[in-house]
Amino acid sequence: MDKTNATVISNFIFLGFTHYPQIEVIIFVLCLLMYLITLLGNIILISVSVLDSHLHTPMYFFLSNLSCLDIWYTASALTPMLANFISGKNTISFSGCAAQMYFSLAMGSTECVLLSVMAYDRYVAICNPLRYPIIMNRKICVQIAAGLWVTGSFTALVETVPVLQLSLCGRSVINHFTCEILAVLKLVCVDTSKVQLIMLVISVLLLPMPMLLICISYAFILSSILRISSLDGRSKAFSTCAAHLSVVVLFYGTALSMYLKPSTIDSQEVDKFITLVYAGLTPMLNPIIYSLRNREVKVAVKKLLVRNSVCALSVFSSK
Repeated sequence: MDKTNATVISNFIFLGFTHYPQIEVIIFVLCLLMYLITLLGNIILISVSVLDSHLHTPMYFFLSNLSCLDIWYTASALTPMLANFISGKNTISFSGCAAQMYFSLAMGSTECVLLSVMAYDRYVAICNPLRYPIIMNRKICVQIAAGLWVTGSFTALVETVPVLQLSLCGRSVINHFTCEILAVLKLVCVDTSKVQLIMLVISVLLLPMPMLLICISYAFILSSILRISSLDGRSKAFSTCAAHLSVVVLFYGTALSMYLKPSTIDSQEVDKFITLVYAGLTPMLNPIIYSLRNREVKVAVKKLLVRNSVCALSVFSSK
């Protein structure tokens, strides 16, 4: 933003869910619960993935990255809203809004690509089990993860910087509960066609294309599952795939409806609830569906709890 506007717009005001005073408290409680469950579930998953040597595999390495993303993603989107609701001040500084917009875009962009990599990892593990240790060795996994984080950070920078340079003409009321980029663009009083073109290109690269890769990967996976002779093994594999695909559809479906809908459709109120789904509900479901239902993770969690209990008892007895 130019210097004139930067001095005029020092703070933004969120409308949030003030249009729904009857359910505003309910929304706050639900968001708080989603945030706490997301933190607890993802911290447990990261802890057991690091501490249990049996989980030092590519799948749990990428799941740990997903958990880190979900924690940062939910924190950037929901924490300011929860803090504002408690304090009663629905405001945010210009720099805070810029940081919130950047981190939300960076974490969301990284997660879009990470989910497709995780699907490919499952494809290699199931369809090419003998070559799996070679294709997905530790060095390659670390390089892929680093590339994902760099890609997400770079694309977020490409989207955020042009928006912050646009003139807002003194408009500072954001009809949202977070500094979502589309909501901020509605405050702009100059031509936004170039910025929208940049966003369209990035959205196409990060949404339909990774989702297509996921669909192709799971098509091969399902084809391999159908060749399993054991009915019990086949049903378990189908159950796992269905659970994973449900999270993918939920995340990509809500993101697609937000960023690739026609510009003529103005659904700001609906967008708020869509944002709650992919910024709150999906990160909460990820550790539950992807890992905490797995027998390996359950065993690792029990070991961790027993180990901590023994340590606590030994400390207590020594006193």
